[in-house]
Amino acid sequence: MEKNKKGMTLAKKQLAAGWLFLTPATILIFIMSFYPIIQAFITSFKTGKGINIKFADPLTYNYSRMLQDVIFKTSMKNTFLYLIVEVPIMLIFAILLAQLLNNKDLKLKGLFRTCIFLPCATSLVSYSLIFKSMFATQGLINSILLKIGIISENINFLGTASTARAIIIIALIWRWTGYNMVFYLAGLQNIEYSVYEAAKIDGANGWKTFWYITVPLLKPTIVMTAIMSINGTLQLFDESVNLTSGGPANQTITMSHYIYNQAFGQGVGNFGYTSAMSFIVFIMVAILAFINLKVGDTRD
Repeated sequence: MEKNKKGMTLAKKQLAAGWLFLTPATILIFIMSFYPIIQAFITSFKTGKGINIKFADPLTYNYSRMLQDVIFKTSMKNTFLYLIVEVPIMLIFAILLAQLLNNKDLKLKGLFRTCIFLPCATSLVSYSLIFKSMFATQGLINSILLKIGIISENINFLGTASTARAIIIIALIWRWTGYNMVFYLAGLQNIEYSVYEAAKIDGANGWKTFWYITVPLLKPTIVMTAIMSINGTLQLFDESVNLTSGGPANQTITMSHYIYNQAFGQGVGNFGYTSAMSFIVFIMVAILAFINLKVGDTRD
């Protein structure tokens, strides 16, 4: 094996160079990510406010408190409702749009792709406020429904729990479908067109080609987008805050919104309890990501 003048082998020299490049990033990741996670876990066993925080007696006080917290259970129910309804619809729309816009014979593909992706480039606060004004009691949607005779009086969309939740789901689908579509487009463009031509020669129709060729070949991309969407929905914050403010009566509040309220809103500052709730969210994200990875793992 080739050696330099000092006797270090080329392989060892390359290994040393690799560690030299990795060390700064590793230190930053530890300081900015892993250290806060460890500190949050320790803080989750403490109680008190501000600087008057100390270990709880018993240590599991914050975790047992969650079982009795009606608002936290409501926030968890809302978050999982958004997750179960919004994520599948959004991903199905994204993959269908990607399939449609991947057609090599389609004209103005660039324009259509840009229009569908544009909502993702919109500020979270801006688009939430737009939806809030559209679905206001005197807003655009009520005006249109009144004009075409579907309703006889204005509906308080954001003041009713069921309709407010539906609006949050619609807003999420509108904003994030284009984002996921881009990943599916990238995946589709890596599939050789000859595969589809062979399927066509064998007599496969459009649905069979999509289900038996496109979906299996896109499986890694589907798993990745599912994990990202689940992760994002479990940490949903902006829509709950800016669209409905968690109302009416906390019926649309999400876990992240409730954690924020307990930590910084309303002058509470209960960092021990919020750390416990945050750690539960972290565990949920990890478990669901692990399940997705196992489902998507096709290796023997």
